[in-house]
Amino acid sequence: MAEIAEDGGGGHKKGGKKRAKKQSTKIDMTPMVDLAFLLLTFFVLTATFSKPKSMELTFPAPPENIDDQPPIKKGITFLLTGDDRIFYYEGEFRAKADENGEKTEITELSYDRSSLHKFLLDKNKDMQDQIRALKEKFDTKQLPDTTYKRLVRERKADKDSYTYLIKTDDKATYRNVIDVIDELNVNVVGKYVMVDIMKQELDLVNEKLGIASADAAPAK
Repeated sequence: MAEIAEDGGGGHKKGGKKRAKKQSTKIDMTPMVDLAFLLLTFFVLTATFSKPKSMELTFPAPPENIDDQPPIKKGITFLLTGDDRIFYYEGEFRAKADENGEKTEITELSYDRSSLHKFLLDKNKDMQDQIRALKEKFDTKQLPDTTYKRLVRERKADKDSYTYLIKTDDKATYRNVIDVIDELNVNVVGKYVMVDIMKQELDLVNEKLGIASADAAPAK
């Protein structure tokens, strides 16, 4: 607080003029410092700090022989390459026709909503309908929260649902991978993994692109 001190030296002197009293000010900064610390504490406690964004991925243990991966029942494999191109095939990979089926052929998709998104939407329609029915029961309080979450997890992990494998060559970008994973999450896919691309798959992609297999190598 400001204080006004009066100087007693302003009295009359005999035979002299009357002099004005000298005044001095002293400002107490303690309340201002207290206020500054209170404001600083308030902003620290109420501020929202940016958090690093991360995405959980599942990486299975790699087999001893990359070309000897175990078959996955009801699986769909995405093959990502350069120039934002993506191919897929269903079921077990076959380098050539045999008694179990025809030679694997790959089909191209795009990252447009009318392509990859619609493809996943059609493949997972049954699962999404069941999860939507569970959500309606949860919203109407017919299911408790823990039961609802458990049933959703069980439905996503059901053996009848598709398992998606994401594979890339050395030309694919991180953005391509994230775009595919985003679409899988949007379509509530519960089973997907990232694995290394096999040489036969890479040769098939290169054949589709018109590239000699010797000019390309799997992603490291």
